[in-house]
Amino acid sequence: MSTRMMHLLAYLKTGPTADQPGGWRHPSSRLDDILEPERYEHIARVLEDACFDGCFFADLFGLYDVHGGSVDAYVRRGGQISFLDPMMVLPLMGRVTRRLGLGATLSTTFHNPYNLARMLASLDHLTKGRVAWNVVTSATDLEARNFGIDELPARDIRYDRADEVLEACMKLWYGWEPDAFILDKERGYFADPAKVHYANYEGRFLKTRGPLSIPRSPQGHPVIMQAGSSERGRVFAARWAEMIFTVQRGISDMQTFYADMKTRVIEAGRPPEHCAILPMLSVSLGETESIARERAEYLSSLVDPELTLAFASSNLGADLTKLKDEASLAELQRNQGMKGSFDLVQQTMKAENLKLQEAASKTWRDRMWIGTPEMIADRMEEAFKAEACDGFVVIPTYHPGMHEEFCRMVVPILQKRGLMRTSYAGSTLRENLRA
Repeated sequence: MSTRMMHLLAYLKTGPTADQPGGWRHPSSRLDDILEPERYEHIARVLEDACFDGCFFADLFGLYDVHGGSVDAYVRRGGQISFLDPMMVLPLMGRVTRRLGLGATLSTTFHNPYNLARMLASLDHLTKGRVAWNVVTSATDLEARNFGIDELPARDIRYDRADEVLEACMKLWYGWEPDAFILDKERGYFADPAKVHYANYEGRFLKTRGPLSIPRSPQGHPVIMQAGSSERGRVFAARWAEMIFTVQRGISDMQTFYADMKTRVIEAGRPPEHCAILPMLSVSLGETESIARERAEYLSSLVDPELTLAFASSNLGADLTKLKDEASLAELQRNQGMKGSFDLVQQTMKAENLKLQEAASKTWRDRMWIGTPEMIADRMEEAFKAEACDGFVVIPTYHPGMHEEFCRMVVPILQKRGLMRTSYAGSTLRENLRA
């Protein structure tokens, strides 16, 4: 029986800030290369050298303007912005790596199955089977308006459509049989049309005929990622997700989520080991604990209070400057907001006896683990062995320094303890996730 190994995924953005509001102001944070290919090629090499399973780009189809009804806070103060389309960046990263998984965030609410299947299958071919799709149903009306929709449909409706999108994509991806190519120059026989099939999918929300013009990719279909924490989101994840990234405050909350999702995966008819549960974390490292804390305090000093509030408003889908009391939150949110973010806020409110607005403005700190590399490795090992996770999504406080330090200082300790691979077992992302 193979030893269970910890899986690591890197969270990336094609902009100045990944999660820490103000991290771009750190002296070691690169800003001059955000629009340059070398930025993304470099971090891909760093992560592959450390044997990360992969990376993925969080994305938003627009500019956040939830806070104050304006983009001012995000543009002026350097918030989470996608200056480049990750689907253009990932092929660059694929060209300089051989095993690192490469993930894109794409919405089932705004994209149709044929385009999604075509884009992702193309990229999976070009990377020889290393693509992941972070499936989102989107969480803001601003995105809806950019696609000609006045407001988001209800959350359950969005997930119902997402189920259909995945069903349709699967029929398109598997429309070509693996041995369809003949490539016989003598007979002039390129491929066998009997092994290319129409999808003929029709559901409540969409339909597509096919066949896809792209043959079956090395993985068959991309690895499916998902982060839904609502009841409906968990049902969706249990059916489809091979990686779930989640936001939890501590080991107890992580264990509760882990046990719930593993049970749901089994009930959905899938092996529990085929779905990796990956909580998010960031780190502040130091040669001593006191140095690590000084560095964390310095990072905190760079945080802009208005951007922090804007960030919280964006995650919750409600302008917190207009919040009168907790009861008014649902009225402000309507169909917007991320359930996982709200869950973390509630956990923080309960643990620290804070009001909603106070808790929402500090939750990014709860993901930061502070200490020496050995201390960070100890906490990761504790959570991993306590069946609270299958690994982690590592979010940078600043780019590229935090990921570089983590790969240089923490990963070797995990490898020495036999908790993490020292080389890749497979050639595709799915093979490495299941190794």
